[in-house]
Order: sequence, then structure tokens, then C-alpha cells
Amino acid sequence: MEKQCVDQIITEYMPKLYGFSIKKSFSYEEAEELCSDIIHEVYISLLQTEDIFNLEGYIWRISEHTYSKYVSHKKKHLGVSLDQIQLAFWDRYSVEMPEDESKRLRREIAFLTEKRRLAVFYFYYENQSIAWIANELHLPVGTVKWHLNQARMELKEGFSMERKIGKLGLSPIKACNYGHNGNPGSNSGPEFYLGDPLNLNIVYSVYHTPRTKEGIAEELGVTLVFIEDKINFLEENGFLVKTTGNRYTTYVHFSAETYSRELEEKRIKLQLSIAETLASEYVPLVRAAIQDVKNVYIPGGNRELLEAAAVFYGISEKCGISCSRNLSKYVMKTTAGGKFSTYINIDSKPSDPDYQWTLSLPSYHACGSMTRGSDKYPVFSWSIDTRLDSRTGFWQNNLCSDYDYLYEWISGAIHDDVANKEKINRLRERRFLGDDNSVNVMMVAGKAEDFFAKVPALSEEFKQKFADTALEMAMQEAKNYPPQMQDLIISQNVCGFISTTVAIMVMDILYENGTFQPLTEQEKITANLIMFTDKLPEKQ
Repeated sequence: MEKQCVDQIITEYMPKLYGFSIKKSFSYEEAEELCSDIIHEVYISLLQTEDIFNLEGYIWRISEHTYSKYVSHKKKHLGVSLDQIQLAFWDRYSVEMPEDESKRLRREIAFLTEKRRLAVFYFYYENQSIAWIANELHLPVGTVKWHLNQARMELKEGFSMERKIGKLGLSPIKACNYGHNGNPGSNSGPEFYLGDPLNLNIVYSVYHTPRTKEGIAEELGVTLVFIEDKINFLEENGFLVKTTGNRYTTYVHFSAETYSRELEEKRIKLQLSIAETLASEYVPLVRAAIQDVKNVYIPGGNRELLEAAAVFYGISEKCGISCSRNLSKYVMKTTAGGKFSTYINIDSKPSDPDYQWTLSLPSYHACGSMTRGSDKYPVFSWSIDTRLDSRTGFWQNNLCSDYDYLYEWISGAIHDDVANKEKINRLRERRFLGDDNSVNVMMVAGKAEDFFAKVPALSEEFKQKFADTALEMAMQEAKNYPPQMQDLIISQNVCGFISTTVAIMVMDILYENGTFQPLTEQEKITANLIMFTDKLPEKQ
């Protein structure tokens, strides 16, 4: 068969083959692996064959044969079947013939909830008594009987229905990046909980539509036995929240699947105009407010570095438009002590792809205010990572211990010797300590709250000029999100209308118009990073 014809056939059957693989594999990784094997076998076979009387039957026979080899390989190397249930190797599904009754029964049992599934297993497969099952499951005898009765009805219903794979089963989402706001606890941020693609899709399956455990399983195209522990884990850590009817929802913030390019540009244009006004009216107030702060250490001695940091802090933290809404439900409280809001960026597409921007802009991305304290020393730090600095790794690379080590260095507790090699190497890795042992971090003697209290807030009169427009845009943006997320979206868009994005815009203006001199490479190490302490390094 000619290659062009084979390519067309493969393209046509690709979704069907992936759906077949999903049904067989019970995990996205295995499905992709199996689908790849099947497509390879089908492709090679079609190239070597001229006349095929029944193309569909031919492709499915190859698919079954490839699946058979795949299961054999898995059993040989792993000792278990694909769905974690020990089944005979030759007992496999055929897409051309009705399912064997015993296999259909096992499939439907796998869709039952845990207690119901165990009750059926013990009663029908191990011939245990109702009393024994009640003792084993720590349930009253009457409750066990009720579960068995419900299980029989659900199994009967399952036999009469066609199991359909939901959208996420055929096309799971993938995270472009993860973000959080708050204390991640000992297990790091949301990556620990949602880095597993299946966990991520479990949570996303209830984002737009609340679902029961069974509904989640059907949407993902897997059996409940395969994901029930994951659902419980995600619920325990706040990523799934139970609502009415034993259904789950989530307060994880996923980016919208669509966005408006026109609305986005309109927002940025207004923010640029605000930045121009702040640069001329607000910045002088901030610079004047910190003039009496003298006990400071600035690498290179350029005081503009401290003033720029104070300006950035003021705009990002003290210029927000008020939007009173209770956002406590958006905070995940994990069993590892975490307390944070979670943000997941997924692939988004413009709702108006033909709209052409009139602006050509640099990146306005910011990591957000990061604060680090110490249990051992009078040390505190504030920083925001943007394209204006040269730091890397964002919050994951900004450790409390970095400031402990720096304090030990400036206080003379550690020296550049073999005994402290690990600490010194870490300080040099972050470039907080130069090769000549000079300190490259800006420091202020005293408490952070005293310094930042000097930074003036933006007047309410100024904020109100933009409050109505900010709210209008926020309401438009919220329409792209499910109902339970709209309070957060509105609050973020209103309160964050004048924040880090505008702060970066203001800094661009100040560096371009000569108010501040362009940053040197050394100054970029500590741009918008201040360490507060009771000791300062010696002046350079």
C-alpha cells in the first residue's frame, strides 16, 4: 500500500486507537505507550499489504495482537496485569465480539465504591459470612446487607448501560506550569500533589461540573478501583471538596480554556497609562518617604537600588484597589502543614484569534512577593523575581537557609574554609557572595515592617479613577470560569489591577527616562531584594 494512503488511514484511526488503548490501560502513561506500539504495528503492516477486504477488522486484529504482546511483556517484567487485577493472560477484550459475561462483571465491580466493592468480593468470591464482612469492614451487619443490595442494583444497571469515556479520558489536560500563594508546607507546592497527570485530571474533571467518585471515573475512562485512593488523597489535602449528593468540586484555579486577546490588550493599555501617572506622581512620594533610612548596605553604593525596591514594593503591595470578598475557600490546607492557593496554567486558546495586537510588549511576569524568615537569627527578606533581576529558580530556589548562611558570614560565625564549604558554595551559587567574598545583597538594619510602613499607600481618590473599569473587566473575565471560581477571579482582577505588572511598567519608565540609572550586572543580583537584619557587612 502506498505511504500516502497509509498516512490517511492512520490519521483517521488515531482517535479510535487511542480510545482503545485508554480502555485497556487504566493510566495515561500506559495508554500512550500501548497506542504508540499499535500505530507502529498497523503502519508497518499496511505498508507491506496490498489488498485488504475488511480494513477495520484487519486493524482491530492487529490492535488485539499488539495488546496481547503488551500484556505478556508487562506480566513478564512486572508480574501484574494492566489494571492491577490478576487475570488470565488469554482473557482479553475483543472489539469485534460481545464481552464475556465474567469479564463484564469484573469491570462493573471495579466501578463500585470501595466498601461496596469489598463487600461483593468477600461475599461472592471468598464466600465469607455477612457477620465476618461486618467485622472486617467495621460496619453494622445491616449496613453490609444494604451495601450488597445497592451493589446488585448498580451492577445490574452497569450491565444494561454502555460505558463511555469522557473528554478527559480521550484528551487529558496537561499543566504548562504550577503556581501557589502561601506556605507550601513540608511537601513543597502544588506540584507534589498535582504533578501526577492522573491526579491533575481528577481535579480538573470536577472543575466545571461537580461529580461523584463514579462520575470522575467515567469522565476519565478508568475504573474507580484505580483512582479511589487518589481521590481520597486529594480530598484529604483540600484539592477536592465534597458538595451535595456526594459530589466533588475544586477551588484550584485553572487558567481559562479560552481568553480574549482584545480584552487583554485593553487591560494592558489602561495599565500602561496608570504606570505613566504613577511614575510622575507616586514615585517621588516613595523616594522622599525613605530618605531618612540611612543605616543600609547597598552593593556598589548606588542608593537608587534601595529606592527602586521601595517603589516596586509600594506599587505591588500598597496600590491595590479594594475588593471585599471572602476568599478562604480557595486556600488548600494540606496534611503536611501547607496553606496556600493553587494556580495551574493549562493550554489556553484565544476566543478571538483574528484580533491583531497593536502593542509589542516585554514580559511582565513576576514571581510575587516572597518573604523568608529565620528561626535562628534576626533575619528577614523580601523579594520579587522579574526580568529586571538576574536571579533564577523563583521561589523554589529562594531558601530561608540562604539568609541564615549570609547572616553567619557577615557576623563572622563562618569563614571561607573547608568546614563551611557547603554553605559558602551555596552563597556563591546564588551569587549572594562574590568570588572576592564581597556581599552582593542589599541590607537594611532594622525590621522590615518599620521600613515598609514608611512607604506611602496610593490615595483612594486615585484608585477610584480606575475602580469601575477594573471591576467591569473583571466581570468579563469571570465569565470564562465556573461559578465557584468567580469570586476569586473578580477579586484577583480588581485587586491586582495595579500590582506587579504595573510595577514593572513603572520601572521600565524610570530606567528609560533617566530617573534611575540602568542596572549593572552586579545590581541585578539584588534588584528588588532586601534583607533586614541587625548587622550589616562592612562598606565596600
